[in-house]
Amino acid sequence: MSDSGEYQRDANYIPDRITRGARKPEHGPVEGELWPVEPGRYRLVAARACPWANRSIIVRSLLGLEDVISMGLCGPTHDERSWTFDLDPGGRDPVLGYERLQEAYFRRFPDYPRGITVPAVVDIESGGVVTNDYPWITHDLFHEWRDFHRPDAPDLWPDDLREEMDEVMERIYTEVNNGVYRAGFSTSQEAYEAAYDRFFATLDWLEDRLTDRRYLMGPSITEADIRLFTTLARFDAVYHGHFKCNRNKLTEMPALWGYARDLFQTPGFGDSIDFFQIKKHYYVVHSDINPSGIVPKGPDNSVWLTPHGRDGL
Repeated sequence: MSDSGEYQRDANYIPDRITRGARKPEHGPVEGELWPVEPGRYRLVAARACPWANRSIIVRSLLGLEDVISMGLCGPTHDERSWTFDLDPGGRDPVLGYERLQEAYFRRFPDYPRGITVPAVVDIESGGVVTNDYPWITHDLFHEWRDFHRPDAPDLWPDDLREEMDEVMERIYTEVNNGVYRAGFSTSQEAYEAAYDRFFATLDWLEDRLTDRRYLMGPSITEADIRLFTTLARFDAVYHGHFKCNRNKLTEMPALWGYARDLFQTPGFGDSIDFFQIKKHYYVVHSDINPSGIVPKGPDNSVWLTPHGRDGL
């Protein structure tokens, strides 16, 4: 948190990456160790409640990597120590044997000083965390695990659109994905209003962009859509009230609402969403914002399955 009350996200993650043959990747930095692509070696630990982890769940599904990289799911709430595997019988991940994701971090880094975050990729044999660098996890699931994608897997990173897509995704991250947190966690009126204004200015830009195109980059789904979707899916249920982003609801923005339903009804997207877990996470864990711990009963989730009318775009 800055002196002016502006929320500042700690974006320092374990910088290791998993690449084909543990070779230097084509894109992005190499600041940590390189691990080899090996089917069955790694376990993706995620949580349906978390938007950052939600990305990895969607990408893994769209690319057909379910039999190549196993997945463990944490429950929707956690304490200061760690996410926990309370959804599993006995409260332990059936593959790793852990009660807390913290154990995988400490197995490799006994004095790990930062928060225990999802998604995280864990080396099953050693039980140690490999990386929790969520933007590169999904990037590398596409670029480095190509040999194991299903035959009809979508091209989530089209080469001819990469430069523009990087710019779109940067704005989405700064103003939308992280923008709701900057509004919700602000500790001064000025910081909150600045974050609020920036967030809705970007929603208006997205509403205009999606008026005459089906997806952010054109006629096909890309990583940019996945990154935007995870925030939109949580907007009316959480961010509108809990984070005070209440100029309007998603359901009141025709293009964005149709776009969000279009994605939700696409296999891999809506089936990754659990609205109960999402609401329980935010309204229980953020006790400073919601000290009562009461979880809202609404909104009505059935509206996500109504016709979106965007097939012709």
